[in-house]
Amino acid sequence: MVTQLGSALDALAVADWRRRTAQTYADVRRIAADDPAAAHAEWVARRDELFAEHAASPLRPAAKAVFSGLSVAPYDPAFRFEVRVRATSAQRLEVATGTDGVVPFDRVGRVELDGIGGLSVWALRTYGGGIFIPVKDRTAGRTTYGGGRYLLDTVKHADLGRAADGGLVLDLNFAYNPSCAYDPAWACPLATRGNVLDSEVPVGELQPDPLLVADFEL
Repeated sequence: MVTQLGSALDALAVADWRRRTAQTYADVRRIAADDPAAAHAEWVARRDELFAEHAASPLRPAAKAVFSGLSVAPYDPAFRFEVRVRATSAQRLEVATGTDGVVPFDRVGRVELDGIGGLSVWALRTYGGGIFIPVKDRTAGRTTYGGGRYLLDTVKHADLGRAADGGLVLDLNFAYNPSCAYDPAWACPLATRGNVLDSEVPVGELQPDPLLVADFEL
């Protein structure tokens, strides 16, 4: 049974996780203006710290006990893009979750990544709003999480900033696994057809270590 105090503590932990995530991405955007690789190293270090220590980490206690860092590929500047969002046909995506009911997203445009492919840009249509760009590529299920990864999720502060011409900064080195990659108790919207690439994206966060998934016990 979850007590009122327990629920309050959980809510405060999630709020602090998001607060620290927001600060991490603010620092990433600042550092990346001069040195994207250094910004990436900072992002990796800060996420490792959160996963290892934070009460809202998606890792369960047994996984935290053996955690030594997330698996992330080395930074490759070829996968950093500044892109304009282009108009496309409207589409509604409704994601059923166990905790938040049905979460609606509207497709608000498309972006093209030179030599990589195109991705749909989604707007979250519930309280808080935000831009959401998941991505799934040909490495999924082999070297990266089978359900795909997240590139931007601005309502949760995963935001790489605006390009010089007003578009988006999309750096695939910052693609990260949704929480459900570590614990299926989390309900995560995943990439649909418009966010599946025919190419390989070997950068970003890689397949979770089997010792970190929820069914592992010491």
